[in-house]
Amino acid sequence: SRPLPTVAFLVTWLAGGGGPSTLLVWAIGLGMALGLPMLALALGARVFRSYALPLADLMEAAESVAAGNLAVQVRPRGSPDFQQLASSFNHMTAELARTEQQRRNLTADVAHELRTPLHIIQGNLEGILDGVYAPTSEHIEATLQETRALARLVDDLRTLSLAEAGELPLVREAVDVDDLLADVVTSFSAQAQSAGIDLQQPAPSALTVTGDAGRLDQVISNLVANALRHTPRGGRIILSAAPAPDGIHITVSDSGAGIPAEDLPFIFDRFWRGDRARTSGEGAGSGLGLAIAGQLVKAHGGDLSVVSSLGQGTTFTLVLPPATPADPN
Repeated sequence: SRPLPTVAFLVTWLAGGGGPSTLLVWAIGLGMALGLPMLALALGARVFRSYALPLADLMEAAESVAAGNLAVQVRPRGSPDFQQLASSFNHMTAELARTEQQRRNLTADVAHELRTPLHIIQGNLEGILDGVYAPTSEHIEATLQETRALARLVDDLRTLSLAEAGELPLVREAVDVDDLLADVVTSFSAQAQSAGIDLQQPAPSALTVTGDAGRLDQVISNLVANALRHTPRGGRIILSAAPAPDGIHITVSDSGAGIPAEDLPFIFDRFWRGDRARTSGEGAGSGLGLAIAGQLVKAHGGDLSVVSSLGQGTTFTLVLPPATPADPN
């Protein structure tokens, strides 16, 4: 067999008495011949670990998401760019899973809310047709009340959907806060008096905000109605306003039972079923009032927050932008 070139060169050098320089050249050549493939192999392995494997992980995870598996997560590895990409992908899938869970919860909640009044309507009508109930005004009025409850639920869902999508039309103008609070107090004064609750509006604030007067009235009315449902006889509800560095603060405070700390993060969710803002029986709301209030305030560029302690009452605070000289009104 033919000897390797390096071996043949070494034999020739030894036979001919080659000098050190020739040996050095030979050693360098041998080192390059052996080192370059090893270097290429090492670089290839590094590229494979840094790019090919993370890319394969992402492709496999993307296929899982496309198949409906929103719980898939990618282990961040490889280059810093791929690690950042993996983290962004994981955040995206987590948000998709949360949104999908909210959609399922909404579907179940809407079905639950529709089922009760529909069953009552169906039972009343079937009872009248079968002769069990006489077609009296009492039975007809009960059926009519349930249809009104359904209509309110549909209207609330539509309002909430438009507000969340940023498509709710708002008639923005300068709104006098004192007049706004006075209108709400007037609307609920009879109900508060009947329940033995002191509904107050302290001294005038002489403040003006920019917003839709009708929608802001809806927000405060939702909060007052919620407070009336959970404030005992002899309690009080106070509506007030004050200027602050971040805008105009409008507060609705009550001396009711308060909200458990573990429920506070969820009270602005649709169909929240905590003991405070969601009750059953007469006077219970649709479970959408606080969710709608939060979205309406957000549509005004403001914020709605809550502070509550068990046995000490609850305070909702609206932060709204003040009216500016540029407002047309």
